[in-house]
Amino acid sequence: MSTAWGKAGRFTAKALGIKLQDKDPYDEVTRGESIMSNHTTSSFVEEPPRTVEFLRELVPSGKQLGDYVISLFPFLSWIGHYNLQWLVGDLVAGITIGAIVIPQGMAYAQLANLEPQFGLYSSFMGVLIYWFFATSKDITIGPVAVLSSLTGGIVANVMEDLPDVPGHVIASALSILAGAIVLFIGLIRCGWIVDIISLTALSAFMTGSALNIAVGQIPTMMGIKGFSTRDPAYLVFIHTLQGLPRTKLDAAMGLTALFMLYGIRSLCNWVARRWPQHARVAFFLSTLRTVFVILLYTMISWLANKDLPRGTSKFKILFDVPRGFKNAAVPVLNQELASKLAGSLPATVIVLLIEHIAIAKSFGRINNYTIDPSQEMVAIGVTNMLGPFLGGYAATGSFSRTAVKSKAGVRTPFAGVITAIVVLLAIYALPAVFYYIPNASLAAVIIHAVGDLITPPNTIYQFWLVSPLEVLIFFVGVFVTIFSTIENGIYCTVCLSFAVLLFRILKAQGRFLGRVKVHSVLGDHVIGDDPRKPVKDEGYGTFVGSSSLDAPYRSIFLPITHADGSNPEIELDNPYPGIFIYRFSEGFNYPNASHTLEYMVKYIYDNTRRTTLSHFDRPGDRPWNDPGPSRRKLKKAAQEGADTNAIGVNLNLPTLKAVILDFSSVNNIDITSVQQLIDVRNQLDRYASPDVVDWHVACISNRWTKRALVSAGFGYPSALPDGQIRRWKSIFSVAEIGGEQSAAEAAEQEVNEKEFGPTLSARSRAQQQQRRNSMDIESGSNTDDTDVGVLKATSSGSERVSPSAAVEARSRFAGRTVAVHGINRPLFHVDLTSALQSAIANVEARAEFTASPSSIKGVEPVATPTPMSLRSEENLEGQSGSGSSTSGADTPRRSTLPPYELVDPRKEDSSSASPKP
Repeated sequence: MSTAWGKAGRFTAKALGIKLQDKDPYDEVTRGESIMSNHTTSSFVEEPPRTVEFLRELVPSGKQLGDYVISLFPFLSWIGHYNLQWLVGDLVAGITIGAIVIPQGMAYAQLANLEPQFGLYSSFMGVLIYWFFATSKDITIGPVAVLSSLTGGIVANVMEDLPDVPGHVIASALSILAGAIVLFIGLIRCGWIVDIISLTALSAFMTGSALNIAVGQIPTMMGIKGFSTRDPAYLVFIHTLQGLPRTKLDAAMGLTALFMLYGIRSLCNWVARRWPQHARVAFFLSTLRTVFVILLYTMISWLANKDLPRGTSKFKILFDVPRGFKNAAVPVLNQELASKLAGSLPATVIVLLIEHIAIAKSFGRINNYTIDPSQEMVAIGVTNMLGPFLGGYAATGSFSRTAVKSKAGVRTPFAGVITAIVVLLAIYALPAVFYYIPNASLAAVIIHAVGDLITPPNTIYQFWLVSPLEVLIFFVGVFVTIFSTIENGIYCTVCLSFAVLLFRILKAQGRFLGRVKVHSVLGDHVIGDDPRKPVKDEGYGTFVGSSSLDAPYRSIFLPITHADGSNPEIELDNPYPGIFIYRFSEGFNYPNASHTLEYMVKYIYDNTRRTTLSHFDRPGDRPWNDPGPSRRKLKKAAQEGADTNAIGVNLNLPTLKAVILDFSSVNNIDITSVQQLIDVRNQLDRYASPDVVDWHVACISNRWTKRALVSAGFGYPSALPDGQIRRWKSIFSVAEIGGEQSAAEAAEQEVNEKEFGPTLSARSRAQQQQRRNSMDIESGSNTDDTDVGVLKATSSGSERVSPSAAVEARSRFAGRTVAVHGINRPLFHVDLTSALQSAIANVEARAEFTASPSSIKGVEPVATPTPMSLRSEENLEGQSGSGSSTSGADTPRRSTLPPYELVDPRKEDSSSASPKP
């Protein structure tokens, strides 16, 4: 059946003109890239991911569906273990929160342009429903200042267009619509969407809203009338100053209540510091200060107004509050009302989410548990959809009440049921008391509550230390909220934060890396430098062994510009002439692909020269974008007999040989980024022609990224015009797994006596080729090496070592070794060290190969490696600790010095490197 489907697919592709890619463009390793035999079980060929695997991962299994349904009701995981000790903690926390939420709920209802009872309805439904769906024990859902103020503004605006619709109907409809959106996001498990909103946007919006709310409550606290408190905060503040002569008796009830609230809190904090043994008692007294102040001023109000006719008072009070759920009904939601509320839904949803999720995550970290943002959205959505059936309006998590609940010793989310019982008793038993509550005292409670939401100056200073640009965003958000509305402040901060993120991604600029040797110092001891104590016995696990002179050292790669803040005295340069290591800084996708690759190409052009100088017989032959030197310089060069094509060219610069891409910060790539990478590869190939630039990629962490690169021609040697694969000497990463049956052992037995080089005769080559074929190993027909020995398994393939070193390696390593990455992807490397080793080996092998008589026709021989290249290679071979090799021996050292000179270890516990001379 599969064959029939395959034939049908190929026929369809041919009919549509689709050029199918080969099953694997590099499925056979036949050029010496691996030491593995085709008949050993240690070979590893990496298979690309398939679309069916991706689709299979998206389709949930039966167990996953069952887990999803259970996850919708988290209380099932702990309700069966409920005990008396948990109940005691929940009783204390639940009663405490119930006493707090009653006056706050009525006060916040006034912010929402609603009557006080609607705040009690929202408080009841919030705490009653949440515990079924909660993943946080500390959160208290109910009316909050910011959301209530936002709701009040929306209600006032809609009532202007629909004057016949009561305010509580508008608020209920808004709650249902916003709750439905949040519930949908939670059910599809997209809780990660809240991460789009930055902490800067959150703090700015909370600070601006708190200032806006506080300024708007000052007129109520002072008894000043004659203007709208829904105007921008700066106008309300100006009008309040202008109306100070109209201050009434309300100021006595409001200002004194505000001072008392702050005074009780300060006194309790002082008592807790002075007598730590009474800190818990002081905490509960401080927590109940709102209840105490409201009861005190209610009593004062009763004494002042008890003899007056009902409905009149000396200062503004709540008057009648209905007993029970008088507004319980099916909410009204029609198309006209929904259309009026649609424009306000984004701001409402944002406030619902960021307040609640931010609180839940914060207290989850403090109390050592993890919350599920998606499930919390389910809880918010259900609460706001069911609350309006009892007359409630939009509710979310409260900062102040959650902090109190956490400190009160809450044990489980069941404490919400206790709070609901307290609120229910208040709804039915206390309406007569609510009659005398002063509005000015409630305004003082609101001002006191939102004061804690203002970001303190020390926090802003910490913002400045971390990211000065985000401090600017913070102040912009605060000012927009003060001078405009809360909704505009939310949109402004979110958009600015997103714009900064987008700018950083778009203008991302990678770093070119240089290599330097470092060693770790612990006190006065260089780790790995004691020959009497092997490194593996010291427990650090960084180095292979201490027999090599370079054992205590390892290679690291730092930005050449020292933009990471590394010591500028450390001399860094390209690790090999013509080889560049480039690290992407902000991923590699379509927004930043063009900018980051343009920077890479420009840097390469500035630090290399063309392999073949451009030759133009006449000035008109030059391209318009490269007009060449001036006529004066051409005339001067002709008089001196110099090559006119070499004018302005620095012949001391190396030619481009290889590019190593560090994908450690790249997770996914897309069509645009891959296409631009292909374009740059072709551009650099033309620049380096007749040579071809080698492309190595290190630190790829995603199989789909590998598949995309392979489909674009990366990861394996490029094909020459005659169709042959170029000869490569790749170095594969290996891992120890076991014994004398290792691949290194098998390869050592098969190739121990092989000798070949550019000076061998044709007959010797034929005899050697015949012997190679009989040994059944993977080796190349054009391999030219003069050293006698075996191939050592290293980070991406093999390199030649001496027989004595192989014997020593075999005795030191008892483990079996296999390739970490597939041998069909020789140009994908596990780290930068293996990529650099492979790049240098390939560059020098190609130089030897093209210089030999058997080089490919049409390619002129090039010079043998320079002393600098030999020194660089020696510097690379001398290191035994930083690469991915876990099986190998020390390589013979040449007499040349490495390009990076090391200094004596410093007497401190750090990693040090060689400074500039």
